[in-house]
Order: sequence, then structure tokens, then C-alpha cells
Amino acid sequence: MLSDWEKSVFTTNAVDGKPLAHDVYTKGSGPVVLIIQELPGIGVETNRLAEDLIAAGFTVVLPHLFGPIGRLSFAGNIVRVFCMRREFAVFAKHRTSPVVRWLRALAAELRNAHKVQGIGVIGMCLTGNFAISMMADESVLAGVASQPSLPLLANSALHMSPGDVAEIRAGLDEKGPMLVFRFQGDKLCTHAKFEALDKAFNGDHERIKLREIEGDKHSLLTVHFNGEDGSPTRDALTEVMGYFTEKLKA
Repeated sequence: MLSDWEKSVFTTNAVDGKPLAHDVYTKGSGPVVLIIQELPGIGVETNRLAEDLIAAGFTVVLPHLFGPIGRLSFAGNIVRVFCMRREFAVFAKHRTSPVVRWLRALAAELRNAHKVQGIGVIGMCLTGNFAISMMADESVLAGVASQPSLPLLANSALHMSPGDVAEIRAGLDEKGPMLVFRFQGDKLCTHAKFEALDKAFNGDHERIKLREIEGDKHSLLTVHFNGEDGSPTRDALTEVMGYFTEKLKA
């Protein structure tokens, strides 16, 4: 599916001091948007989101963190992520997964390689929280989190430490609000998650724009995306495109 993308390998010692490498796929031209894959994997739905961004004039960077490419693997990827304890701490409250350090190192590499002021990031489901955490990084100018679901089984908790929250708040104060989406009836990313984010980040002013979209599905920008004009998910993608255009193309 990604045969026409440029493939490379990014390696860093940012996770526990030992080398960690993942394949990275790149396509397009223009400002850089990093899409962090969600739990179901890099299927045709994620490819469609990427191609939409490419068509809108962005360079898309897609790290391959786990699972097959070209098809979804829900059960298989759950097992894979549970086995990747070095990188993912899916039940952790008040701390983020170590793989975020790898992603932040990649963001810095992309900023330097593409000679841009900063990049945009999209995280979804398992990786939705990662996009929020990366707003603390000087290499990231814009972030979108769709249905952020960590820590699992604890929607009222955050997948970041109090220190992380303070750094993210400072980053958002400098860069302006980011976007976070969920379906109203989502059972994995519930309203309690949005309440926790609102309490942590929006007490004195809006740092995260929380968007609850009509529907009871989960993968708002990919698997359950409806591209028809006027659909809530199409409107959400339009807002994402406008946001990245404002933040990255200025």
C-alpha cells in the first residue's frame, strides 16, 4: 500500500538508553504532518487520511510502530502492544508511554531535515494522548488528538505526569490551542476523558479545543470516517485541514 512512499529507518537512544528503530514512510510536499498510527494499524483508512493531507499540500510522515501494513489487525495489535512494554505503558496513570520520547526525537529530526519552523502531529486512539504530550516540544507547532484513549480502563485519568501537564500547558500558551475530537457515544474515549483534559488544561483559558461529534463510533478520522459533504466527520477533517494550514503554512 505504501510502495510509492519514501521509506527510511529512524533510530534513537531516547528510550531507556538503548537503540530503538522504526520504519518511517514519507510522501508529499509542503509543511510536515506526522501521523501516529492508531491501534487497528496502518490500513487503507489511514492511507486515505494521509492522501487527503498530501492533496491539500502537506508532506505526510507515517512511522510504522507495530502490526501489518495494508490491513487492520485489532486483536493481533493488542497482543503486539502488550508485548512492547519497553515502548507502551497502556495502563499507566500520571505518566506517558516511553515511545513518546522516540516520537519527539523524530519530530526534531523532521524539523531539521525539512528546514521548517516546526511540524504538525495527529495521534489517534492508542496514540491520541501522544499528540497532546508532543505539544510540549519546540519541534511541534500544531497537534490534533482524535479519541485519545489512554490509560486504558481509566478515562478519568491522564496518561501524563503533573510535570508533563505543566510543560504541555506552557507549550500551548505559546503556540495556541490544539484540537481534540471524540464521538459523543464513544465507549473507549468517554466524556470523562474530555472532562479530565478540560480540568487539566482549560481552567483559566482554552488550551485544548474539545470537539464532541455526533455518533457512537470510535475512529473518527479513519475507520469510521464518512467523507460525504455535510457529515460531522467531514466537517471535523475540514477543521483539521484549516488548523494545520493556519499553523504550518503561515
